[in-house]
Amino acid sequence: MNINHELLNFINPKSRIQNLKSHESVFSQSWRVAWGKIHTLTSRLLTDVVWQDGEFAVISPPGQQIFRLSPREDFVVVGDIWLTNQGELLAKLGLIPEEFDGDDLDLVGRLWERWGRECLQLLVGMFSLVIWERRQQRLWMIRDRVGAKTLYYTRHGAVQWIAPQLPSLSAYRSSELDLVALRDYLCCAFVPGERTLWQDVKEVRPGTAVLSPATEVYIYWQLQENISNQESLEWHGESLRGLLNQVVQEYLPTNQPVGVFLSGGLDSSCITALAAKFHSHPVHTYSIHFGAELPNELEFSSLVAQHCQTQHHILEITFADMWNYLPQVMLHLDDPIGDPLTVPNLLLGKLAKNHVEVILNGEGGDPCFGGPKNQPMLINSLYGGVTNQDGLAAYLTSFKKCADDLPQLLKPDVYHAVGEEKSVFAPDFNVNMNYLNRLMGLNIKYKGADQILTKVNNLTSAVGLTGRSPLFDQRVVDLSMTIPPIYKLSGVEEKAVLKQAVKDILPPSIIHRPKSGMMVPVQLGFRKYWQQQARKMLLHKKSAIAPYFQQQVIQDWLNYRGDIWGRYGVKLWLLTSLEVWLQVHQG
Repeated sequence: MNINHELLNFINPKSRIQNLKSHESVFSQSWRVAWGKIHTLTSRLLTDVVWQDGEFAVISPPGQQIFRLSPREDFVVVGDIWLTNQGELLAKLGLIPEEFDGDDLDLVGRLWERWGRECLQLLVGMFSLVIWERRQQRLWMIRDRVGAKTLYYTRHGAVQWIAPQLPSLSAYRSSELDLVALRDYLCCAFVPGERTLWQDVKEVRPGTAVLSPATEVYIYWQLQENISNQESLEWHGESLRGLLNQVVQEYLPTNQPVGVFLSGGLDSSCITALAAKFHSHPVHTYSIHFGAELPNELEFSSLVAQHCQTQHHILEITFADMWNYLPQVMLHLDDPIGDPLTVPNLLLGKLAKNHVEVILNGEGGDPCFGGPKNQPMLINSLYGGVTNQDGLAAYLTSFKKCADDLPQLLKPDVYHAVGEEKSVFAPDFNVNMNYLNRLMGLNIKYKGADQILTKVNNLTSAVGLTGRSPLFDQRVVDLSMTIPPIYKLSGVEEKAVLKQAVKDILPPSIIHRPKSGMMVPVQLGFRKYWQQQARKMLLHKKSAIAPYFQQQVIQDWLNYRGDIWGRYGVKLWLLTSLEVWLQVHQG
């Protein structure tokens, strides 16, 4: 691996480089599958083979049990899986839970023998799976409905490689970037859809099963609007509460404490309250702030922690922490994510690891129940004729990243190559669905799967935690699409149905407080603390981003020229994250 140490020294001159040198050992922990003419591969590429069937091989470090043969040995099931409905599935198979000594991989093997791919309709949980049909010599790549787990694949010569972590495929891919994916990252702060930033690596989409060798895609689940208009807000709130009670109890670990990332907002507060209500072991909560001189939400998170009688932990994150830990964060992300919360997520996970093995969060409340970030788009739908802005263009602008800057930011040849490429959001933006549900569906399908859940999965597992997002459970997502939009976001009233569902277990000041969001002070960071390092890194003639971007635009942003809306800090963090990600992942 060729890491530009000169550039990375601008991030941290001492300890970060040593961490980065462990890159290959970090990702050797991920399982992989090879299929094709594997007899042509060198022994180095096939180290740690734990099972082989002709031209199909399962590769995993010793001690990890990541595959099972079905009872008749016709199928091999490989992957990461956590099911919440094991009892129901065993009943369908006519098995007694007390007498079943297998795991979830065993269970899937039995289900596949009985029903083939139709059994995917029965699975409830988080999973990324590879299923090898030995007689038919066919291979399936499968991802759970909402995208809690990830799965990537590429072809290297005559061999197809598959892994749950994109860096595990670094030995089998080219270093050419997908310029459309780069454009989309600049618009959203994540790479949406099946593309990855690497040109020849694809991601299996949520709710799909991909069959090889033909690479046929079977969609076994997709978001469906089924609004139930006859019932009241109280009825929908009670229905949601019943499901949340069930889901949170299923997500709690057995006979051990549990943690919750607690911001003090409605979403994380309701998960904290439900965990405290149902868990018979200690509940630890974790909150952050960025120093006494900056605004924070500790008043609200501490109120919830006291109300729920949790063991509360508060972490101060400094500007030095934000900068110094960025390489470690980018090391553990499959594609770059330009959300400034990535570093706090990792650092809070490191703290939580001292007390718990399972950490819950409130992610999913906004996409499922109508957060305020949808309001600009609702206004645009009413007044788009006045503003003369196309709806899809307005959606990209609503991310408040670099969508409007692309003609100036990208070099002419790069912009010409991607300027007319259709947006991945276009088909879903124009579906026949209520407008608010359409927006929320986009956020669930793309931002949820490609940013939020990926970030949760990668950064919690990076510190040895299991991260779970109850509000993004597939059943909660399905239920959200039956709730009338007026009970989600109506004027300035947001998430009315969720507030109705949990109003009896939270203080009124939490239920009725306006949404503020966790604001990471990157604007101040680049102005006061990171200016010199950012200049040296982003404007360096050997920077990884240099072939793609106009340096004058970046220089203007670093000088804060014309920053009317105070958005340059967010854009600079987006570019810095990309630069660091490229430096630690380019081979």
